[in-house]
Parts: sequence; structure tokens; C-alpha cells
Amino acid sequence: MKQNTNRSGITMALLAAACYAVNAPFSKILLEHIPSTLMAGFLYIGAGAAMVVISLLQNTATIRTDEKKLGKAELPYVIMMVALDIAAPIFYLIGLKTATAANASLLTNFETVATAMIALMFFKERISLRLWAGIAFFTFSSILLSVEDLSALRFSMGSLFVVLAYCCWGIENNFTRKLSSKDPSQIVLIKGFGSGIGSLMIGLVLGERIGTMWPVFATIALGSVSFGLSSYLYVYAQRYLGASRTSAYYSAAPFIGAVLSFVVFMELPGLQYLVAFAMMIIGAFLSSSDKSLFCLDYKSSRVR
Repeated sequence: MKQNTNRSGITMALLAAACYAVNAPFSKILLEHIPSTLMAGFLYIGAGAAMVVISLLQNTATIRTDEKKLGKAELPYVIMMVALDIAAPIFYLIGLKTATAANASLLTNFETVATAMIALMFFKERISLRLWAGIAFFTFSSILLSVEDLSALRFSMGSLFVVLAYCCWGIENNFTRKLSSKDPSQIVLIKGFGSGIGSLMIGLVLGERIGTMWPVFATIALGSVSFGLSSYLYVYAQRYLGASRTSAYYSAAPFIGAVLSFVVFMELPGLQYLVAFAMMIIGAFLSSSDKSLFCLDYKSSRVR
């Protein structure tokens, strides 16, 4: 039974990774047609819309769920969740304007570092030597991806903004871990529409405007898959695996996204990127093969 639940969690985490992997390359394309802050809002609106559709399908199919609803006790975590999910995608899309989609995809693994560090410091999660080694490889690889010129140690501002975004998401993972026993559809609905409306308001205040409507619909569709469906699957995966292990399996997303980015933009990776890619693979292997993480005794929740 234990083995079956672990397999279910791993399957859900990998499916979540595949859904999220499409985000970087297609967001990069859409950024040419829509301002970054408004785009962040519509991505989350798409996530909320996906959950509305899933809920309607469940009702139509007479699927009954016994999910617990959010209450007043969870309000502080909900507020922090929404606030961090307003900031993170804005930072991410600002960075994606100048960073390559392949770099942004691979830097997704830095979220594992941020998640694990916060889980260790504030939630007393156990981190084994194997996971520490994986975190080290992720960190060094992220540094390589963020440096434009190794000889002068000149950092790419685009990559640094992407890293900042994943720091926000790593912190948010550990706030939303308190919500993992609650209804995932409700969590993603609140995140989607709460963070989406918040980002849209900020974008409008900043004077951002949209010329045509097709990028809006395309962004909503992208958000429904990469933020909505991905998040829904991720919540269930964390129930079986915990925050750190789910993040480890979710680290397949950067590699899928990187390959997709090279195909979409017809790019060839340089030596520095290939070294970083290899280090990320080692880090992902060390993290995902850490057997001790199966023993986590709490449920955590991260929703993109």
C-alpha cells in the first residue's frame, strides 16, 4: 500500500512537471505581445478558470469529493500565498524578457533549494546528506546560468530576476504546505483569481495596456495548463511525498522545458549551459533518489 501511494505521488508530480514545462518557451513568445505584469495576472486567471472547469466536470460526472474546505484558521497562509504568487510571476516574466527560455526553464530547479531551506529553518523538515548534495549541485548550476561572463563575473539581470521569482515560490511552497489537507480545487481557485486580479490591478496602475485580445486568450490557455492543471496535480502529489520530495520529482520540468525551448527557438546550447545542465541532472538524481524523504510525517502543499 505504501509503495502504491508513493507511485501515485510520483506519477502526479511528473505530470505536473510536464504541464509546467510548456510555460517558459510559450511565455517568452507571448511577452512580445503582452506586458509582463498583465501577463502574470492572466496566467493566474487561467489557473482559476481551469479549476472551474475541473469542478464542473466533477459535478457533471457526479464525482463526489470529501475534501475539507478552508476556514478562518488558514486565512494567514492564504494571504501570504496570494501575495507571494503576485510577486513571483511578475519577477519571473521580467527576467524572461532578457533571459533565454532555456535558462529560465533550467533555473526552475532553484525552487527546490529555496523550498528545502525554508522547510528546514521554519518547519523542521529533515534534510539528508544526499539532498544537501543535490541542493549544492542545483545552486552551483544556477550560478553558472546566471553569469553572463565568467571571466568578469558579470551576472545576467534576467536570470537573477528568475532566481528571485523561484525564491518567492520556494517560500510560498512552505506557507501553502499548511493547506494540503484542504480542497485543492478551492486552493487553486483562490490563488488563481486572487493572485490574477492582484497582478492585473498592479499592471493597470503601472499603465500597462493591451492592443489586441488574442494574446490574452492565449495567456489564459497557457495558464490553465502550466499553472492550473500543474498545480492541481502537484497538491495531490505532496500529500504522498511531502514538500522536498515532490519538488525533487518536479525538477523534471526544467529539462523538459529546456529541450522544448531549444526546439521552439532553434537554439544550440553553449559549453557553459551544458555544464550547468549536467550539474542539474546530478542534483535532480540525488534529490529524487533520497529514500529518507519518503518518511516525512506531514502533508505539505505548493501551488504554482
